[in-house]
Amino acid sequence: MVALSDRKIEIVRTLVEAAPDKIVGGLHEALAQTGGADTGLADVRRLVEAEARDRVLRNAIFEPVAPLFVGDGSDRRSLVFPARALPCIWRGLKVVAPTEVAAAAEVSNGVLSALRSGRSPPDPSDAFDDLIEAAAESLRSGVQRDFRNAIELCERARPGLAEVLAACLDISPVLRRVLPRLPDWIDHSGEDNGAAARLAYKDAVAIAEDAGPWFFEMLAGHLTPPWMVLRVISAIMDKPTERYLADSELGGFPERLMGDIDEALQAIATLDLEGGASAGRAVARKVTVVTQQVFELETCIELTRAHGWGERIVGQKKSLAGLVEARLRDADKLSHAALPMQTSGFSRLRKAAPKLDAAPDPKISGRAITLLTFAHEIRLCANYGGFSATHAKVTEKIGDMLDRYAEDVLDRVRTGDVPDLGIAHGFLNVAADLTALVRDEKTSELLRRRASMTCLADTPNAREA
Repeated sequence: MVALSDRKIEIVRTLVEAAPDKIVGGLHEALAQTGGADTGLADVRRLVEAEARDRVLRNAIFEPVAPLFVGDGSDRRSLVFPARALPCIWRGLKVVAPTEVAAAAEVSNGVLSALRSGRSPPDPSDAFDDLIEAAAESLRSGVQRDFRNAIELCERARPGLAEVLAACLDISPVLRRVLPRLPDWIDHSGEDNGAAARLAYKDAVAIAEDAGPWFFEMLAGHLTPPWMVLRVISAIMDKPTERYLADSELGGFPERLMGDIDEALQAIATLDLEGGASAGRAVARKVTVVTQQVFELETCIELTRAHGWGERIVGQKKSLAGLVEARLRDADKLSHAALPMQTSGFSRLRKAAPKLDAAPDPKISGRAITLLTFAHEIRLCANYGGFSATHAKVTEKIGDMLDRYAEDVLDRVRTGDVPDLGIAHGFLNVAADLTALVRDEKTSELLRRRASMTCLADTPNAREA
């Protein structure tokens, strides 16, 4: 293949530089599989490799603030900056501080080399922090073109966002020191970790009095999920009362989380019954997340149930339990509807039996699967969510119904008391689908085998099996 022209290489370079990190990483891995120096992909491969190395260095230098560059930066629910602003700042930094960037690259290469050889790596913090400081100064001055572009992107997303970004760059050295300890702060709430977190917070606000919220926003950017930052806030403030926290500059964090819970409750209330198992799982995940979020709020803040945040959270827990219990009752009704029964006999001798004169309704059975998938997925959070009793009662009731139904149909098939074996087999498969969600896959598979052996006993395939 003929090598690409300089013009085409420049076009590819522009596209690669504008691509997100994930895309560049994927290209790097894909092109690494291509061999040969004479192919047309060779130039592209070298270009992508250089860009990938450049981004590793950039992301290492801007590690404290890099996760906050998301989308167009207009999200009001959390602190984010336009994703395009980071490449602008990086290009500008290579113009205003080329020697320092080259030195940082050497330090970074030394770190990688030491790690490969098993030696203790050098600490790159000083070199990286000097560049962060230079970036903050250039962002505030706005003299260099790329920094002006970054400022315009930030201000277009939200007025004043460029100065907030500069403030985050100011306290980035503090964040760089604490990031390695952040997982331990989240997992262990001991006094030592609390003291370390308070010291880091004091260092941040010593740089700028109003840097407190940005400190926690930056920490949240490194956490999954971000609202786990409440544990750090609680450690620093020694589990504050809701009134004290609400009156502080950090009150927006729990307020935002409670707003997320309200949105999740609306989504749970609008579960699409036609969505199948995937819809049931998606809404169940929201239930699980809400129970986790409520747990964090109740654990990290001293709440008063009678008013304020405490009253709101109690209301949210009640709403969640009410929504889930209503869905569980619907699951019971639809499970029975998917496996209809009919009564026969006279007076007190009337007996319910499976109705096998028409094929299963896929719409009704699909709805039942949606709700039983939902019920299955929320079983681990049912206790804390406040709906464990209803969950246990409903699932046990449905399980017993499925067992009786399957045995009744199998008995009728054995005695020849069914108008159509195909219809009976179809209902047994529906019962097996529901059993997998109420019992387990092993019980479900056993029912399928019994159904096949009984309903298809006279067919060639069954005899061969």
